[in-house]
Amino acid sequence: MPPLFLPSSSSALFLLLLLLLTLQTLTSISLSQPDALRSPEKCGNFSVSFPFHLSSSSSAATFRLSCTNSSTLFLHINHQSYRIIEFFTDGLLVDFPSSPSCRQFNDLRSFPFSANQFFSISFENVIGLYDCEDSSLCKFGCETNDLFGCDGREEDETSGGDIGCCYPLSDHSAWRAGDDFSVFSKYGCRGFSSWFVPRGTNRGNRGVKLEWAIPRNSSEAICDREARTVNATAIEGSVRCVCRDGFVGDGFVHGTGCLKSCYKDGKELYGGKCKIKKHNGKKLTVLAGVLAPLFILGSLLALFCLLKRPVTTHKDQQFDISTSTTTNSSLLFTYSELDEATKGFQDSQKLTQGKTGTIYSGNLTNGTRVIVHKVLCENKIEFMEISSQIDHLSAVLHRNLARIIGFCMDIGYNPLVVYEYPVNGSLGDRLRLGLDWCKRVNIVAEVAGLLALLQYENYPPILHNNISSGYIFLDEDFQAKVTGFGLQRKQRIDTSMYDFAVLLLEIVTGLKQREETVTQALQRIRSGKLEEIVDPSMYFHEQPVAFREQIGLVADIATRCVLFGGDGKFGMVDAARELLQIAGNNGGGGCDKKRDGIEETFSNSSLLQMISMSPDSIYLPKT
Repeated sequence: MPPLFLPSSSSALFLLLLLLLTLQTLTSISLSQPDALRSPEKCGNFSVSFPFHLSSSSSAATFRLSCTNSSTLFLHINHQSYRIIEFFTDGLLVDFPSSPSCRQFNDLRSFPFSANQFFSISFENVIGLYDCEDSSLCKFGCETNDLFGCDGREEDETSGGDIGCCYPLSDHSAWRAGDDFSVFSKYGCRGFSSWFVPRGTNRGNRGVKLEWAIPRNSSEAICDREARTVNATAIEGSVRCVCRDGFVGDGFVHGTGCLKSCYKDGKELYGGKCKIKKHNGKKLTVLAGVLAPLFILGSLLALFCLLKRPVTTHKDQQFDISTSTTTNSSLLFTYSELDEATKGFQDSQKLTQGKTGTIYSGNLTNGTRVIVHKVLCENKIEFMEISSQIDHLSAVLHRNLARIIGFCMDIGYNPLVVYEYPVNGSLGDRLRLGLDWCKRVNIVAEVAGLLALLQYENYPPILHNNISSGYIFLDEDFQAKVTGFGLQRKQRIDTSMYDFAVLLLEIVTGLKQREETVTQALQRIRSGKLEEIVDPSMYFHEQPVAFREQIGLVADIATRCVLFGGDGKFGMVDAARELLQIAGNNGGGGCDKKRDGIEETFSNSSLLQMISMSPDSIYLPKT
């Protein structure tokens, strides 16, 4: 029998090089997106982005700006020039035209502005009116905003700048979209000042905010295919484009469009540097046709190498995160391994810190990115309790519980729990980048369902004890993955409802909440001023009516969590029931209908029936 032919080392090297070259070529074809956003035009400290421009050669004269002395920008509308103070995604703050210096108040005719299909005075301006004969337009509570005068001091009686009468344009009673400021003359007012007060704040920036938009043209696409269209608030029939989650850019077809955005190793990357998971059929066919024969030859080589390879010990085996789905596959790490993975638990690796311990980002020796939770532990008794609870938590398989890869219980060190690292990072980071309302409400409904299930269908109950946006991570489909559980059997004071209320407020406001800001937010909700605290990136007034109502419902749940959560009158089951109903109603209109997915939280569980029942008929066990 002739000997089996084995490829020589030179032929093997040739095949390997051919395979690498083929992959490199196909990858370069697939990743055709640019790796960075196009640089905007500059004028001093200003960055000029689409649709605004400085080019005199462009045909879009409406949005053409002039740059004076390489530092000062002007907008020109109907032969009037307005000095630009600041840019926003939906508008720009301008000064009064032809005003040589800042004045405490201006004549009602000093801001000659005629609204058109591109520009209008924004509803977000707050107006201070002087010497008005009719005070019926003055709005109570408006003066609680911090409105600063020309000297930088707040406008009040002590500074000599009492605004007299305060009127927010969002009131719509005396001023309507398209009006200029001369409309206040019929109330006998003789002067005015203007401040832009961003949504969710009470600090005014002196000047007049103008909203901009582009007329909707049915014969020509305006927005990039990865962008959504939002209607202008004060300009009828005009729109702006906003890139959907996971993309960045101005969103316009004739601008930079929308570029894929992702996070790798704590850095935001764009376009071709992001992993592309979907390919069209033709590319897959070509890829399969080219790689199939190479794969066969490569497999033969790999088989030969494996037969020649010495046997490795268990310690030398590489860990594959995709195979870790049960308790039996959880790994036991040494402290030194996780110390190396987190670079000595450096602050640069720290993701969040709370009452249950500190969360770190880490990379195992095989390149797998993980979350390492250094659990708070004060004595040996707690150490043993935590060891038992880790085993208990590892036995729970749930779609919204971050998968536990392994743990470390080395004597003399804090217990360490190692979780998978979902690709979309933490909820807190995503809220800062912007997240649409559908995803926000789905996420909190999933989290509420998980916490209710762990609290009422496990014995002993598992309480998180410090739920926050920093402990909630998001996978590629923006499904919640919860980490950071407090694992002591004798839990510290149960603050779960207050913590969950803080999370709901962060979902609504987009801001990390502190005790004083929680109090302020709840005061505004109870006084009917919800729109003042809603995350500006959600453009509350541009949301569909149904979404605005849902934002109000979530804010109301947060209020009841604080008021009634402490004495057991309103619990996690109640919150889960209501949030499930809200999320379940979100179908169509750009929302993925997630009710079926969320109900998997309660599959094969009596808790689903409990949540479907009326609050008065539910008996919950004492915990």
